[in-house]
Formats: sequence, structure tokens, C-alpha cells
Amino acid sequence: MGRKVLVTGGAGFIGSHVSEELLRRGHEVAVLDNLSGGSASQVPAAAGFYELDITESVDKAFEDFRPHDVIHLAAQVSVAVSMQDPEMDARINVLGSLNVIRAAVRHGVRRVIYASSAACYGIGEGDILEEDMRCMPASFYGASKYAVEHCLRSAQQDSGLEWAALRFANVYGPRQDPQGEAGVVAIFARLLLDGGKPEIFGGGELKRDYIFVEDVARAVALVLEAELEGRADPVFNCSTAVGTTTNEIYALLKTACSSDVEASAAPWRPGDVQSLILDNSRLRGLVDWSPGVTLEEGISRTAAFFRDAT
Repeated sequence: MGRKVLVTGGAGFIGSHVSEELLRRGHEVAVLDNLSGGSASQVPAAAGFYELDITESVDKAFEDFRPHDVIHLAAQVSVAVSMQDPEMDARINVLGSLNVIRAAVRHGVRRVIYASSAACYGIGEGDILEEDMRCMPASFYGASKYAVEHCLRSAQQDSGLEWAALRFANVYGPRQDPQGEAGVVAIFARLLLDGGKPEIFGGGELKRDYIFVEDVARAVALVLEAELEGRADPVFNCSTAVGTTTNEIYALLKTACSSDVEASAAPWRPGDVQSLILDNSRLRGLVDWSPGVTLEEGISRTAAFFRDAT
């Protein structure tokens, strides 16, 4: 039987895909979004919509929709922006999340699924990062994402609220904002298709774990439906467990965009770390899930989306 699920940030890149996946699986969906980074056009027609800001009162959505569960995706998503304005980052990502969590508790929500981040890890001690490793965030963004995991633990101990956190690797795909600071695939694709010249930071050898947005949406939906009782630390990496350099991503995009433009070099950015590759065995042990879209296919589909969007 379908559940009533409130998706914060559901008008955005990941949130709109998650909302579509939930609807496909028979759930009733409402989206809560202030449209600062998303678009009302991306909210599925079958979903309800509340134009609200998570840093302000969100009770109207809870009172009207009466969700059984919440998927919390609304956030400030840029590492670079967090380093420039950490107060703003904390206001949205920490205080805004606390606002959503407390509203969920007040209104009897069963479970909150939280979009955490690989940025929680910071500078890891090994090549592959696992959930039980010590987190040492290298950016204010990573620190804010990690803090909310602890807020959810506190809420569970205080009220019994069920929760799970998915630490997303580098998510890419159609609808990602090519004008923002986050999302190198979208930024490069848009520039190459428009005849621009992308910048590659830190020599292009920064290694990241790139996962297609539809695989992420499917993982979120499966964790929503999973049995979590007895899970003392319900934190799960959502990743491919494969590392790819920025230079390799750029080479794939040049092919997908039919471009021969060479990128320009730019210096290392504050908050960046050399390698972020996430082990996904804990998630795969919880639900019947594995990434289904190869990097080559995902890059091709993303480039096609931006080509058609011109």
C-alpha cells in the first residue's frame, strides 16, 4: 500500500527525480520547495506542491498533506559557496533541517530519509570510504551535512523518529543546474554545447564517484520502503564505488557533445579533497539495489538533455 511522502527540495534536480520514482511506485507525493534552486515546472503533475522555505514555518505542508514519511533533500548544495558564506550554509543546511525534523516529530511522521553527502568524510584514510570511518569534513558544507545526521540521532532518541541518511556521491544527470557551483557534468556539458571553454580545477586529477540521478532516486525509494528496525546507525553510502577523474569526465563529455575544445587550467579550490570514492556494500546489503546506468550512458543521456534544452 502506498504511503504519503513529503519531499523537501522536490522541485530541484534530485528531488524531481525522487518524486517521479515515488509516484511510479504507487506512493502519494507532495513537494515542499522555495524554488530558489528548483523550478515549479519540474514538480510532477501528480504531486502536490507547497512553496515554502525550510528556514521558515513548514507546518502548513504537514497539516494539509499529513505525510507518513519525509524525504529531506532541500539544501544549500555547493562546497564553494559554503566556504564563502558558512553562516548561510549553516542556516539552511543545519537550522533548516532542524526545522523540518521538529515539524516531522510534531506531526507524527514515521520516518525521515535525509540526503547527506560524501563531503562528510573529508580527507579519508583509505582509497574507499566506508560509513564507519571517522568523518573529518574539509568544507563547511560537509560539516553541515554531517551535523544533521547527529540531529536525526538525537531526534530518534528523544521521540522515536525513524531515520536514515544516504551519503550521496557525485550525482549527475538531466535537470542538474548548469549555472551553479555544483555539478561538473552539467556545467561542462552546457559550456561545450554553447561553445564555451570549461575550467578544470586542481590539474583535473581530483577523483570522484559519479552516480546517475535515476539510480539515486531508486535507492532513496527503496530505503523508504525498507525495514530499518534494529539499525543502530542507518547511514548508507549511495555510490558506484568507482572513481573517475575530472579529466576522464571531460574526455567523455567532449565525445558526447561532439566538441574538440580543450579546457583551461584553474587552481585547487578551498574545501576540495583529492579523492572521494564510496563503498556501497552496506546499502546493497539493505535493499535489492545496484547502480544500473554506466558512466558512458549517463554522460550521453545528460548531454542529450542539455542539447535538447537549447
